[in-house]
Amino acid sequence: MNDTLSAAILGFVEGLTEFLPVSSTGHVLIVGEMLGFHSTGHAFEVVIQLGAILAILGVYAKKLYEVFSSAPHDPQARRFIFSVLLAFLPAVFIGIAAHDFIKRVLFDSPLIIATTLVLGGIILIVIDKMDLHPKHDDAMKIPLGKALAIGFIQCLAMIPGTSRSGSTIVGAMLMGVSKRAAAEFSFFLSMPTMAGAFAYDLYKNYDVLNADDMMLIVIGFVMAFISAVIVVRHLLDFISRHGYAVFGYWRILVGLAIFGYFGLLR
Repeated sequence: MNDTLSAAILGFVEGLTEFLPVSSTGHVLIVGEMLGFHSTGHAFEVVIQLGAILAILGVYAKKLYEVFSSAPHDPQARRFIFSVLLAFLPAVFIGIAAHDFIKRVLFDSPLIIATTLVLGGIILIVIDKMDLHPKHDDAMKIPLGKALAIGFIQCLAMIPGTSRSGSTIVGAMLMGVSKRAAAEFSFFLSMPTMAGAFAYDLYKNYDVLNADDMMLIVIGFVMAFISAVIVVRHLLDFISRHGYAVFGYWRILVGLAIFGYFGLLR
């Protein structure tokens, strides 16, 4: 398939799945493999996340402005900013240390992606059906210790197929955070995490990317932005009404389809 069309499709898939607990990286890598699309250093799959970052910045622009503008005189706003940055720190150190291994080994393993999709789907369904009693209904008031723990749990998503949003949401819910607040905190945590991944991956690959690579990245970025805006605007309300089980079933179906497509069950 034409690389331009493939880039557009993959960008759309990235934005559509980035904030769902289904693993955007896993979906993009597998769809890219099916389309015969191979990017230089797997930079495309990471850098197009900038589109999703800008989408959530746009949707949450008003709330972000309120938080940062009130921070100088509002202890709660300062505490919330610190909690997000604290949760971001584990990804900085572990991401830098494991970057090359992740890109060279994990990104090229359909078996790992399929396995983590299925296992993660089962976990989502189980968690969604548990009779949890949330203690924290506001994403801005999650205790600092729990925010840091969520940050470590987020690092599991460095394994393709795990899902950054899925790991943070499940971890938060098990620590007493409500479904909606867990998803919202995941949104805010995604901003520094994805921006950091974008910047570091571009730094590692800028010298090997050519004009054609950059054009494909721009196309993927635009499509990711469009589809991510749609998801972010409606996801919290959907989760509040329906929970996470539907995403768990989707993960299992996709994981089993990958096993079948690549003949991994033989």
